[in-house]
Amino acid sequence: MQIRIEASDLPGRACGAGADFPGADSIHVGVQRKDRPLELLDLQPGDASTAVWTLDCTAVETPTGIDLRGRYIQNRLGGRFIYLSWVTVDDTGGFTMFRRAKLMFDAIGQDTIAAAVRTGRLTARLRLTDAKGRPLCAHVRPPLVKWSAESAG
Repeated sequence: MQIRIEASDLPGRACGAGADFPGADSIHVGVQRKDRPLELLDLQPGDASTAVWTLDCTAVETPTGIDLRGRYIQNRLGGRFIYLSWVTVDDTGGFTMFRRAKLMFDAIGQDTIAAAVRTGRLTARLRLTDAKGRPLCAHVRPPLVKWSAESAG
């Protein structure tokens, strides 16, 4: 099965400082590998018109419902989620993380997950700019993200 993340409205390559944000330049975003914050999948520039990531995962039946597992699915207290990591990239291609968004699975209905198992793909659609014009961060649940089951073909 796959999880597809379709992101729009990225914040740009630079965001100025504010009371609760130090500001950042050369902003990029990628999907963090489980337990490996220095491994990011398909880093996208902050001024891209859209960003799309497709992740393979496994659906496992458990006593509490269907559980999704995979190399990019984190599992911490509070549940499973996918990290979108915001980084600044330097001239050598090195990067420094400055914030993350957690796409929380606890907000996905079991009916939607079951339908995604049947169709082959669970899709998340979201904007990556927050209300202050900065990179989206913290726990991301509906209405900030819309989850749906779609055909993988």
